[in-house]
Amino acid sequence: MATVKVYDQDRQESGVIELAADVFEVGVRPEILHLVVRAQAAAKRAGTHQTRTRGLVSGGGAKPWKQKGTGRARSGSNRSPIWRGGGIVFGPAPRDYSFKVNSKVRALALKMALSSRLADGNLLIVKSIELPEAKTRHFAKVAGALGLRKALIVTPGDAGDLARSARNISGLTLTTPDRLSVTKILGHRQLVLLESAVGPVHARFSGKGA
Repeated sequence: MATVKVYDQDRQESGVIELAADVFEVGVRPEILHLVVRAQAAAKRAGTHQTRTRGLVSGGGAKPWKQKGTGRARSGSNRSPIWRGGGIVFGPAPRDYSFKVNSKVRALALKMALSSRLADGNLLIVKSIELPEAKTRHFAKVAGALGLRKALIVTPGDAGDLARSARNISGLTLTTPDRLSVTKILGHRQLVLLESAVGPVHARFSGKGA
């Protein structure tokens, strides 16, 4: 178990919390993180690129000139790939770029990403964030007090007011334990967990991908 300090929204210590060792103290293997990040990026690719082959280019029905007697190279169609405006040889075609990564490997990568933030001192546990109203300026004040720059903030559930207050602040992203991903964690320098979100994070990852 790792014992971590808990802070209030003014960055004052308000207690400590124990984090599960099998979630937050996992040895980091860069090759696994790279594999999962690459898989998540590949799954987002539309794969709708396409070029037209000679069979798809319009025209080219008539032979440009007779086979013999002109002194020119023989040609059967002006849609040939060697002609200007002709088809494309071996061009990209629609395809699915996604590839499968085992669920245990995905879970292990997530725990490695969480552990890396604790290991490098960029994990912050905040007791709670209370705002007088859903205004960007109120959240910006809290973010300044906590020293947040490019941070991923994990709340126990959909935080309507917090989300509305933070959505216009560059670099801050709110998410929930069930939507955590390796790409999100590694894409933000700081990871902030509300104290009430620690339990759901443990529940999601404990015992998986060991």
